[in-house]
Amino acid sequence: MKYLLPAFLALTLVACSVGPDYTRPESAVPEEYAQADSTMLLDTTAIAVADTGWWQLFGDTVLTGLIHTALQENNDVRVAAARVEEFMGLYGVTKSDFFPKIDAGALGTRGQSALIDVGDGETRPTNSRFEVNVSAWWEIDLWGKVRRATEAAKAELLASEEARRGVVLSVTALVANSYIDLLELDKELLIAQATAQSRQRSLKLFQERKGKGDVSELELSQIESQYWLAMARIPAIEQRIVQTENAISVLLGRNPGTIPRGRVLDSLALPGVPEGLPSALLERRPDVRGAEEQLRAANARIGVAKSYYFPSISLTGLLGVASGALENLFKGNSQLWRVTGSIFQPIFHWGEISGQVDAAEAVQKQALYGYVNTVQRAFADAENILSERSRTEQQRDAEWNQVKALRTYERLARMRYVEGVTSYLEVLDAERALFDTELAYSQTQARLSKSVVGIYRAFAGGWLDWASAKSVMPEDPVERREPEDAKN
Repeated sequence: MKYLLPAFLALTLVACSVGPDYTRPESAVPEEYAQADSTMLLDTTAIAVADTGWWQLFGDTVLTGLIHTALQENNDVRVAAARVEEFMGLYGVTKSDFFPKIDAGALGTRGQSALIDVGDGETRPTNSRFEVNVSAWWEIDLWGKVRRATEAAKAELLASEEARRGVVLSVTALVANSYIDLLELDKELLIAQATAQSRQRSLKLFQERKGKGDVSELELSQIESQYWLAMARIPAIEQRIVQTENAISVLLGRNPGTIPRGRVLDSLALPGVPEGLPSALLERRPDVRGAEEQLRAANARIGVAKSYYFPSISLTGLLGVASGALENLFKGNSQLWRVTGSIFQPIFHWGEISGQVDAAEAVQKQALYGYVNTVQRAFADAENILSERSRTEQQRDAEWNQVKALRTYERLARMRYVEGVTSYLEVLDAERALFDTELAYSQTQARLSKSVVGIYRAFAGGWLDWASAKSVMPEDPVERREPEDAKN
């Protein structure tokens, strides 16, 4: 038996792996983006910024604390980490097929047989048997079935890790965006309250003048309608604040409750935009890397299916001792052993194996198209968010100029009304336009800050490695595949 194991190993070493080897598909990588202002340039300083915790660049310690809490307490991140542990266990199960399955057993029996005649009478002899053995079973991986299955299981494990990192990315961005929304709603509430207070003072003044007969019922009703318009905005904004706070609480893994604030929207810093090469996008985004791992797994499954065309060779061995008495169990003459080899060759399966191969190849095609689609969506996301960042900044500047102009308009309209040059309708028109534009300007401010979050989310730089390491991790961390390894 001492020559069997080297022979088995030799057979395994010369074995081949059926099925196609994985090669990364060609991707149509754009040399530059459609928008001139969204062209990405190589800048090591900017890339270094992309590798930092970008939320710190907003200058709000409360936002930083909320994100750190979400990374540790968010339940979606915990579920994703547990899913990685599931695939890690499945990978271990598949990889175990490389080695012999060894089991140990012990058996002891004692009993009496039928009566027998021994000449001077009948007797019922008592028989004993004790046995201890170790058995092993091993299917030799001549055609690479186990190797392809293990390759697929590892790729699925790495895909689950990329999915976990994708959840970390999404949760981080959602917390930041929701917090920015909360600050924007706070500003909307202040604008609505200030407008309502101003209109309330005007309404009281006109009610007094109406009593003296200085103004008409028409003018009074117009002022009153504008006052109640501002008042109606307040509870609607307050309700949206409660809903946003509850959404953030869920992201933090907590029950609904109030969320602390740090800075106000106007004092929130606007981080700069990192720049990098388009090819870096393919290596960074978890969805792209996860789609490629799924493609790698599907590619390996073709080899598993094709291996069923070939014979499977398995070896079974038994080594042990057996005796009718315990004291003789481990003596030399009690030893027993057995080695069995078997070959199983499929002959007529009526299309079963070819059907499995066809199905595996179809799954690989689906994964290929899914990967290409994911890459294209990644570049579209980058194009959209870079364009949005530039256009939103232009819109914010224009709306701020509009706010300043309307404030001047409102001030001059009041002066003209006091001087008797115009009616109060002109003042109401100026107030209405100023109120709406101030609300629109605050929303654009928030959208501009959120576009920066979107850029960091789209590029998924080194900051994601840091955030992933600080989040809920699987019990045994997964070593990710290096980008060079994927460029076979």
